[in-house]
Amino acid sequence: MQETIKIINGRLITPFRVITSGSVLIKEGRIAAVGEGTIPDHADKIIDAGGNYVAPGFIDLHIHGGGGHDFMDGTVNAFHRITETHARYGTTAMVPTTLTAEKAGLLHTLDIYRQAVALPHNGASFLGMHLEGPYFAMNQRGAQDPRYIRNPDPAEYKEILDYSPHISRWSVAPELPGALEMGNYLRSKGVLPAIAHTDAVYEEVVQAVECGYTLATHFYSAMSGVTRRNLYRYAGVVESVYLIDEIDAEVIADGAHLPASLLKLIYKIKGANRIALITDAMRAAGMPPGKSILGPLNGGLEVIVEDGVAKLPDGSAFAGSVATADRLVRNMVELAGVPVTEAVRMMSYTPARIMGVSDRKGTLAAGKDADIVIFDGNIAVQLTMVSGKVVHRIGE
Repeated sequence: MQETIKIINGRLITPFRVITSGSVLIKEGRIAAVGEGTIPDHADKIIDAGGNYVAPGFIDLHIHGGGGHDFMDGTVNAFHRITETHARYGTTAMVPTTLTAEKAGLLHTLDIYRQAVALPHNGASFLGMHLEGPYFAMNQRGAQDPRYIRNPDPAEYKEILDYSPHISRWSVAPELPGALEMGNYLRSKGVLPAIAHTDAVYEEVVQAVECGYTLATHFYSAMSGVTRRNLYRYAGVVESVYLIDEIDAEVIADGAHLPASLLKLIYKIKGANRIALITDAMRAAGMPPGKSILGPLNGGLEVIVEDGVAKLPDGSAFAGSVATADRLVRNMVELAGVPVTEAVRMMSYTPARIMGVSDRKGTLAAGKDADIVIFDGNIAVQLTMVSGKVVHRIGE
């Protein structure tokens, strides 16, 4: 039986308001009550928030690694160390993400996920795997390995889906032959199709949405804008995301992938309810600058981490983010001028809604999992709690 915990003296961020001096009561790993002042119920442990913000834990829909590890390293230890690294920055749940790879590599990563999720660890929880590729437009590949990029193969993706029940989302270029059929099939299996690494135009995006593609993977990165074909111009994926209200947008708000002006534009048009902040972090997140590897240690791509982002050695393109969730929230507040409550929503409730777990995560409300982060006015994380267990406390 878990101890009963009471968090007191906090500025509670709820979906509706900030409770300037409130308390949260936690029993059996779940939130039992949220209220103003001090909740009178008995607690085995008191945590004094010291007037800092108390918010729902951050949920990262798209993450490759951190702390020197990548999810495609092929070890349970890598999975667990990544969760511990990002828990220090407020992440309480995540969707581990692959890179484009051979089928054998994807199946092996899914095997490791199955083992990792079954074992106790001292970090963020898992919300299923995200397969990023290999069905992409070649000239929108970004840092994805071109050796493995191909068109959707029904025999292949059905075998992968049958192999593992732990796939929660799959990113695909929807204009490729067979991609629409794949979207319908993914939805029939309860998997979220996402638009990514794509040259689609508006008319193709409309068809994609009709086939279940309702999420734009790392919005603006590796996707088409206004395109000219012969005499005529076509709206690309970027314009389509703005035009189609039903599409949610992932945003890497690390201050490098997107400037402040675009962060402001995305927020102005899409709003906090349609934006999920993502780190898209690679193994160098939480590590010092210098050389690193994008993807698996064996066979990955050498990159340079400088100026708060990973780059290809020749400086021709970004090669992944080294962001942490607190940095995303901070940047939305400081660079984009977004209220802290809305920035938190984009890092908690909206991702929970997109992944279909808002019934148990994403808000401070009775009955929800006690996934909680306490941070100060500079969005510096003081404490992270996952299902009522403190997994990080500043100074410890």
